[in-house]
Amino acid sequence: MKTHTQKNRAAPRQKLPSADKVEKSGAAAQAMYVLRLYVSGSTLKSGLAVENIKRICEHHLKDRYDLEVIDIYQQPHLARDEQIVAVPTLVKRLPLPVRRLVGDLSNLKKVLAGLDLGARK
Repeated sequence: MKTHTQKNRAAPRQKLPSADKVEKSGAAAQAMYVLRLYVSGSTLKSGLAVENIKRICEHHLKDRYDLEVIDIYQQPHLARDEQIVAVPTLVKRLPLPVRRLVGDLSNLKKVLAGLDLGARK
């Protein structure tokens, strides 16, 4: 995996929106999702995790997510700051509560539950 940070839309790196800027309808279905996927280079599990979360986001969160893929070998300070101890790890920053999912994200039911989308679709 080449050194890079990916996002689902072209935009300069910016601070995460504060919780008060996220829609306050209380419905996770309308909230903007801020996700970070920590991976380790070009390992098989990391590659699967990237493919799986992109597919899940496009299907379940179309136009309502910001996904950042972070290679811990290239940006170890980000993993340290987030206290990442295993990879791949997906961190759902928004909507609150913050959640972490570890693994290749191949179990759709568990990933949707972790993203608070389990009751839908």
